[in-house]
Amino acid sequence: MFKKDASWKKYSDIIDLPHHVSTKHPHMSSEDRAAQFSPFAALTGHEAAIKETARITDEFVEPDADKKQELDEELQMIRMALADNKTAKVQMIFFKPDGKKSGGSYETITGNIKKIDEYNGLIVFDDKTTVKIEKVIDILEV
Repeated sequence: MFKKDASWKKYSDIIDLPHHVSTKHPHMSSEDRAAQFSPFAALTGHEAAIKETARITDEFVEPDADKKQELDEELQMIRMALADNKTAKVQMIFFKPDGKKSGGSYETITGNIKKIDEYNGLIVFDDKTTVKIEKVIDILEV
């Protein structure tokens, strides 16, 4: 195993000593020891950051004055229905701002409106979904 040359003689005093066994730390298994030398991802999260940057968002397009008037009339009809304890089942298209970057996406929700919160400018659905009134693009009765 060792060549018997001059370098070998430097270790002759310890070469036959028994292997040290720690009393403080348990013996490490071969799998755990091998895991120390396995490759690791030095740039953890880098790939996710690249995907997030590449993700495309839409920009909010403000409805024109005619469309805003139409939406106001629809919301007024919904307010009257809610005041009469009637249900207001609608399909609503709205803009949902992205939480991580500028822009967002246009989404559609279908459901019963529970209330219109004028103070906070929110439309609240039965399933507790909220939509900002200013982000509504279209309202269709179902």
